[in-house]
Amino acid sequence: MRFPFATATAVLFCASAQADNFRCGKWLATTDLPVSELLSKCGEPATRETRIEDVLSRNYTTGAMYKTGEMTVETWTYDRGTTAPPIVVTIVDGRIKSIERKQ
Repeated sequence: MRFPFATATAVLFCASAQADNFRCGKWLATTDLPVSELLSKCGEPATRETRIEDVLSRNYTTGAMYKTGEMTVETWTYDRGTTAPPIVVTIVDGRIKSIERKQ
């Protein structure tokens, strides 16, 4: 009987970290927005981090991994004051991939 309760609690805890959207003044920022529109509605983020990651593919004959390209991953953090958790926006190759509340 305890297992389903623990599982449900874990699922709810994990789901609460997901945001998919957040409010910037009178605007609602979603993952569907272009990055330029996010900047115009929400302004500059408090912090920006940029990194380049390899795109890997598997050779199904040998099982070896090989590099097929690179992608640019940006992590923007918006501070929302002392009462609300910061919002982390992940942008991959110029498109918003995720919006999460930082714990």
